[in-house]
Amino acid sequence: MNDWISSFVFFFAVIDPVGTLPVFIAVTARHAEWQKRKIAILAVIVATGILMFFLLAGQYLLETIGVPLSAFQVAGGVVLFLFALTMIFGEGKPEQEVEIVKEGHETAIFPLAVPSIASPGAMLAAVVLTDNYRFDPIHQARTATAMLAVLGIVLLILLTANWIYRWIGNAGASIVSRVMGLILASVATTNVLLGIQQFFSV
Repeated sequence: MNDWISSFVFFFAVIDPVGTLPVFIAVTARHAEWQKRKIAILAVIVATGILMFFLLAGQYLLETIGVPLSAFQVAGGVVLFLFALTMIFGEGKPEQEVEIVKEGHETAIFPLAVPSIASPGAMLAAVVLTDNYRFDPIHQARTATAMLAVLGIVLLILLTANWIYRWIGNAGASIVSRVMGLILASVATTNVLLGIQQFFSV
């Protein structure tokens, strides 16, 4: 149960469902309610497909090109740490991706599905948390359910976006994003240390 909660928190931090709210609001500002629901569902379906691909085939893809998972884990941990720092000290996820929307890319695929929901950090998490050499199929299945649970929360939040956004506002979403950034920085550091340990223990 603790492993499932850990995976859930990890995915919640890297996907950042609350931080997706301002992006969704900006993307769907000119759409009718039924169109907003359609965009939300499509974005989550596409993001789920992408993350499931990385969860199931990401490690095989790395091994095919000769990259050990420990090296990917260290590199990914460094990238995640830098990403977490931007969430904490720089522009948060809402501000960054709302700027993307302002450039005119107003679709459910971009920036909603990618990179808002299926972020690089989420893709990394899907690979690292289902390492075939560290976790058995049962543990991997539990990790998949944790990821799907977070994606279900994303869908619920997007379907009730207008009500939630009126309650927390852009400032609230930014605060949540920064807290998630702090959690993500801790997780990223752990990934780097585990990757180094695994690399030298082989």
